[in-house]
Amino acid sequence: MTVPSLPSPTRIDVDGSEIATYRLSPDDQSSANNVVLCHGTPWSAAMWMPVAQMLACQHRVFLWDMPGYGSSIAQEDPPVDLVQQRKRLAAVIDHWQLDRPSVVAHDIGGAVALGAHLLEGCEFACLYLLDIVTLDPWGSPFFRLVAEHEEAFAALPSNLHTALVREYIVGAAHRLLDSTSVDELARPWCSPEGQHAFYRQIAQLSSGDTRPIVDRLAGVRCPTRIGWGESDPWIPIGQASELAAALPAPVDVVRFPATGHLVPIEATDALSQDVLRWLEINSGR
Repeated sequence: MTVPSLPSPTRIDVDGSEIATYRLSPDDQSSANNVVLCHGTPWSAAMWMPVAQMLACQHRVFLWDMPGYGSSIAQEDPPVDLVQQRKRLAAVIDHWQLDRPSVVAHDIGGAVALGAHLLEGCEFACLYLLDIVTLDPWGSPFFRLVAEHEEAFAALPSNLHTALVREYIVGAAHRLLDSTSVDELARPWCSPEGQHAFYRQIAQLSSGDTRPIVDRLAGVRCPTRIGWGESDPWIPIGQASELAAALPAPVDVVRFPATGHLVPIEATDALSQDVLRWLEINSGR
């Protein structure tokens, strides 16, 4: 599956941070529900586009690039830790004037969405968690190395940095990614500002910001479903059942065979159909 380009963003200001937002809508908006898609790292809203286009045949789909990612990379260096991102998600949902949207979240986007729900008071119609970063342990040896040597990595020659980013992206998938998709996913990180932002966001991510969320998982207040790539090389499939056990029952886990961390790109059709069925049951249509 090739990653299509995002539409032109609408930029909004949240506490001094400019955030790129996007919206896709069906022709018949009267029958549509509101669905918010949350990306992780080192991704952007672009990672969701193959799925977003399919969901938008039936639903209003809202996407955003978190500050420090995608088209929200800026020179002023706002904080990009998970606490600030969850507060921003709450503010963006409020800006969109969405009442109990359905939320689909991937990677650290899952921690951001859960944090907005459990710690910022956001109410969701339902929550679909896909290969999310929340339970310990998380953070690869590469994360720890960057945290210790952020300035050295940020000073790499641009060609070496670009090669590192592309290899990092390719390593997230189990299935082979086409070069066009890798180009689109790597593009935001390959400018001088993007190179700085890439290592900065890694250095600011901390499991200390997810532990308060883990402590409150039993307090999730909406129907929840978990999806996971069976061959995820970054977060093992075993975390899916651990997460399900920590959430209020019942929580179903859907496994995507022969699929890595990038389920929205590696298994677009299977994921989209599963999310559409989930929304049909739980979004209040």
